[in-house]
Amino acid sequence: MALCICNCFTLSNHNPLKFSNSIPRASLFQRHTHLHPPRETPSSPCLTKRDLGLSIVAIFLNGFLPNLQKAILAQDLELQRYTDSKEGFTLLRPSSWIKVEKAGATALFEEANNGSNNIGVVVNPVRLTSLGEFGSPQFVADKLIEAERRKESTKDAVVIGFAERPGQGGLQVYEFEYEVDSTRGGMKRIFSAAFVASKKLYLVNITHSDKPESPLNSNTRIMLEQVLHSFDAAPLT
Repeated sequence: MALCICNCFTLSNHNPLKFSNSIPRASLFQRHTHLHPPRETPSSPCLTKRDLGLSIVAIFLNGFLPNLQKAILAQDLELQRYTDSKEGFTLLRPSSWIKVEKAGATALFEEANNGSNNIGVVVNPVRLTSLGEFGSPQFVADKLIEAERRKESTKDAVVIGFAERPGQGGLQVYEFEYEVDSTRGGMKRIFSAAFVASKKLYLVNITHSDKPESPLNSNTRIMLEQVLHSFDAAPLT
């Protein structure tokens, strides 16, 4: 997945394109932009008390105490901060997920006993100084899906939403959510974020199984969204 995103930003023999960006800087998951009707999933059971409690906390604190909200959710969801000072990025990651080594990945975390659920970070040099020089979030989302659909293993790929948010020092951070139906692992939900800093492209790709018979539950979704929103340039020390 990360390779598809990197390919979108390949600039050899290519002039950066500029697009006007009318997407408001808001949370990707407060406002979805549906480009394709979402697939129907089986009716899920009622929320557990834990799921309901997390949702209430998020709704109550959102917009009023954002820093406190992040701290409470991170603690309750058992997330811990991971910072790579050498490469210059930071994010939250599930404390129970295992860090593994893999060629081409700057950092990779996998769920214990289920490596198909993972968080991967890739850092590559680019000629850009910001994502805006390449295009709008919608433009990049379209390129992502085009790259996914060209894979032989891909049966279908659908964009669920995209957005832009400010990062460390005013960086442009693009966020994407899409789903891929593949012959390798079936239906998966993908959350991605990207930013450019010091002429390096930073990408995080969060992949989780989302099969019709066992759809992504609300508690796991909240956790993955927190990971996505936490991805940023590391603070200068």
